[in-house]
Amino acid sequence: MVGIVIASHGKFAEGIMQSGSMIFGEQEKVQAVTFMPSEGPDDLRAHLEDAVASFDNDDEVLFLIDLWGGSPFNQANALFEEHKDKWAIVTGLNLPMLIEAYSARMSMDSAQEIAQHILGEAKGGVKVRPEALGESETTESKATKPAVSNAGAPGKLEYVLARIDSRLLHGQVATSWTKTTNPTRIIVVSDAVAQDDLRTNLIKQAAPVGVKAHVVPIKQMIKLAQDDQHFGGQRAMLLFETPQDALRAIEGGVPLKTLNVGSMAHSTGKVQPNKVLAFDQNDIDTFKKLKDLGVQFDVRKVPADSQDNMDNILSKAQNELNRSKN
Repeated sequence: MVGIVIASHGKFAEGIMQSGSMIFGEQEKVQAVTFMPSEGPDDLRAHLEDAVASFDNDDEVLFLIDLWGGSPFNQANALFEEHKDKWAIVTGLNLPMLIEAYSARMSMDSAQEIAQHILGEAKGGVKVRPEALGESETTESKATKPAVSNAGAPGKLEYVLARIDSRLLHGQVATSWTKTTNPTRIIVVSDAVAQDDLRTNLIKQAAPVGVKAHVVPIKQMIKLAQDDQHFGGQRAMLLFETPQDALRAIEGGVPLKTLNVGSMAHSTGKVQPNKVLAFDQNDIDTFKKLKDLGVQFDVRKVPADSQDNMDNILSKAQNELNRSKN
């Protein structure tokens, strides 16, 4: 029997699994994986690996995931890369999709066959009243339409967001920030990622509909910023894995006046003055250099959050580092 892993941000996976059991009965070889606010990508990947390990070694695996481009998708996609011939991923999880997957695996032994089969039921489960609303294209929000691209026109890139985020392209970026800033391109600026073919491919696959994702080394980004012949009308969202990468880009001539600071992962030797940002001395010194260059800091995970004060955060981080040395 095909194993099913339901994965989501928060406890949605557990809730929809319970709902599916109420309607279709208790199921074997189904695991719910939740990605909680206090966890990082490594925690999520470990949960997914544990879920898969609970199945038999020869079982095919179908991932049903809440959101394309989100962290659950990204981590499942990394596992999927090693099993492309047998596993499958479907995003946009809803209850009709889950119930149809339960039904289909009673007669289908292929995860990819089930994935293809359940798409129709998932789409058909989205209905509206009054019915006439579903017949009109005028209900499509302008904010959900992909930005129009005119690549090749004279002009430079317009920077709609530059963000420091150790997770790079994930759910908060692919949905909230993309809808708010409406980019035509998402550019991950990182020497390390550009040298990693797997990470590069996963980032490109995680791009939201209508937006192209690229991974470029820092020197290449500096060259692109100077090009005034090919990027007219192009709206770029830049993603940096570290503040050091952002500093190198800005010192090299990428004209960024504001950096959104969204997430910096904790590791050995770092202190964590709030839930999502961790610093060592190099990080603190780097932000001071950025400030000296006139860069403003917009400290928010998502657009709806209130801005935090970067000076206060850095001061707290410095005090914690000083105490840890004594």
